Amino acid sequence: MPVLPRHTMPAAPKGARVGLFGGSFDPAHAGHVHVTRQALMRLRLDQIWWLVTPGNPLKAQGPAPLDTRLQRARAVMCHPRVRLTQIEAQLGTRFSADTVSALLQLYPHRDFVWIMGADNLAGFHHWENWRAIMNSLPVAVMARPGQQRGALASVAARSFAAARVPDRQAATLAGRRAPAWSFVMLPMRDISSTRLRAQGDWQVR
Repeated sequence: MPVLPRHTMPAAPKGARVGLFGGSFDPAHAGHVHVTRQALMRLRLDQIWWLVTPGNPLKAQGPAPLDTRLQRARAVMCHPRVRLTQIEAQLGTRFSADTVSALLQLYPHRDFVWIMGADNLAGFHHWENWRAIMNSLPVAVMARPGQQRGALASVAARSFAAARVPDRQAATLAGRRAPAWSFVMLPMRDISSTRLRAQGDWQVR
């Protein structure tokens, strides 16, 4: 693991409850903002870190340049408890499991929760070392329009069925011993990065 100057990484005091929301954010949009604000409230988090990734190993075509996506993220997400980061680029990690492992070493005595959309849970078993993520920290799966059935029938959901925490107890995820995950119901907003990319005019000028 590279030795990084601490001032280049987000700060979180010991005992902090921190959500990790990773993705390409290509582009960041109001749906990401909605999920973030809901997660802060429903999971009772002190902070959420957006992990704006250099690229997605599961997609053949690369996203827009990282600086462009970060600029867009800053334009749509402004909250005193949300940090917009390029941690994976700083760490040099390519897979989420490696990022999680590095952050758990760099930030002991913090209560991290991995946050992802229901569409990601449906294909989670295709991620590199996905079981390591489930076994390393609690996971909050945020509902998305039309995704509930596929997510809850997924390989990951069935494999870790015994570790599922009821939605009404989602606020207890931070601090729980992994594996622990919850499918968190929330008001729906049907917005997708794919649709915005198809419009061809999202990038910050």
